[in-house]
Amino acid sequence: MKKKYIFLIHFFFWFYIINQNLFPLYVGGIKENFYNDVTIALILNFINFYFFYFLIYPPLFKFKYKLISVLIGICTAMLFSFPRVEAYHFAYKYVIQTPPLEQEILEIYGEMRASIVAAFYALLIKFTVDWFKSQKQKSDLITQNQSSELALLRSQVNPHFLFNTLNNIYSLVYQKSDVAPDAVMKLSSIMRYMLYDANSDRVPLKKEIEYLISFIELQKLRMKNKDFVELNIVGDINEQLIVPMILIPFIENAFKHGSKKVVSPGIIINIQAVNNKISYEIINYISDDIANKDITGGIGLNNTKRRLELLYPNNHKLDIVQTKDKYIVQLEIYI
Repeated sequence: MKKKYIFLIHFFFWFYIINQNLFPLYVGGIKENFYNDVTIALILNFINFYFFYFLIYPPLFKFKYKLISVLIGICTAMLFSFPRVEAYHFAYKYVIQTPPLEQEILEIYGEMRASIVAAFYALLIKFTVDWFKSQKQKSDLITQNQSSELALLRSQVNPHFLFNTLNNIYSLVYQKSDVAPDAVMKLSSIMRYMLYDANSDRVPLKKEIEYLISFIELQKLRMKNKDFVELNIVGDINEQLIVPMILIPFIENAFKHGSKKVVSPGIIINIQAVNNKISYEIINYISDDIANKDITGGIGLNNTKRRLELLYPNNHKLDIVQTKDKYIVQLEIYI
């Protein structure tokens, strides 16, 4: 909790206490020595309050059993009433030099009640302030852990993608394909995005889609069927922002497990950006040899699921369905 908020809590507390002491003045019911009693009471309550706030509270709540802490606190507050009575005597005798009302000053039970109330407020406010501080520390720790985890996940995604892409280019070079130079240029464009844009927390959806298109074109360089991938984009992709490289693992997965025997299209990608929602759907046919395998996991997909949980908590919906011949991914992200 910030210091200014702690100060405001103490300020309003003492504003309340002062007005409580001055209440008889507001209703016209003041007695003899009223101002003297109020002044002394405020000074003693102030000492009583901060004595418990700074000195008693820290060791008091280190006990394992809180009932013991409460009992010790009450006993300490009761004992504090005796020096309060002596302080009244001293103030009237040596400072005010006015005969006090003995029945008010020697009322030990009244001072005991005042001491317990002051101690209670001190412990309550101190506990509240410390609770907010601990919650802030927990929140900062969670944020720090999430940042570290996201950095680790991102570092795992990039090499995973690069490894697959280099394998593709190696195959083209090995085959002495004329499209190998074009593939290198595509990879250069992709690497530029990964090095500069992907380090941001959010990127324009348009850039993310351009990155996906470069990846798709790089994959299609190895295919005879240029219509193998169907990409449909609907809505305004210029204004929407998205976490970089959150969509690519699903496309990688589609190419990895997709059936190449389908004439056209083998992979269907639908992207829709409307208002504050991005809808992302990938449908691909799966080959017969993996039709009976569970392909909903893997490093790339598991990392992406975790990134979605961390970066879009309660603001995304991911459904992955594997049928006999299709693999369907439906993702909704609420910006």
